[in-house]
Amino acid sequence: MTHSDLLSSTIRELDRARTTPDLIQATRSLSTLKDLKAAPKLIEVLSFNNPAVGAVAMGGLIALGPDVVPILLRNLNAHDYGARAWAIRALAELKDPRGTDVLIQALQQDIAPSVRRAAAKGLAAISGASIHSPDRTERCLQALIDAGEDGEWVVRYAVAYGLEFCLLHCRLLGSIRDQASSTLNILAGESEEVGVVRLRAKLALQRLKAS
Repeated sequence: MTHSDLLSSTIRELDRARTTPDLIQATRSLSTLKDLKAAPKLIEVLSFNNPAVGAVAMGGLIALGPDVVPILLRNLNAHDYGARAWAIRALAELKDPRGTDVLIQALQQDIAPSVRRAAAKGLAAISGASIHSPDRTERCLQALIDAGEDGEWVVRYAVAYGLEFCLLHCRLLGSIRDQASSTLNILAGESEEVGVVRLRAKLALQRLKAS
């Protein structure tokens, strides 16, 4: 059996799967091939509304490396926030700068808190991997600062993490660094109504002070 035949056979196996265990096994088999031609099918799996299967598919996409980024960007599901969240998380793990604009847009505009949260973490990762592109780093950080006023606490929690990461790992100068520190102080203050967000922001400030 040629590799192409194996790929086709594995995709058919996935199409026939109905139970969660069978879907997990078939998705894992497809991921193991590490074939870029499997990417569209793995992206389709992200929309199955099954977290266990989605996690396997996301791992398979990440394993394909930077070459999968353009495929992910072309196939973001505008109608399924769960699938978008998995795809955004994959882009975040890949830390590829080509995902910057999509992640910023997701953080600013996506209706799903889970997508915005994933985007915040992804922007922090990209900023840390963009040491030779200060403009990109600043764009990522500015998006995180703006998201400090997000209406969902899970997003603000991710922002606190992201700002800490950026301030610890990126070369930031001038007003942008001051704005990031100011946002953390706001999140750590009494105006923040959610306790876990305050605690996460305070932890970030403590780690920054100790660094």
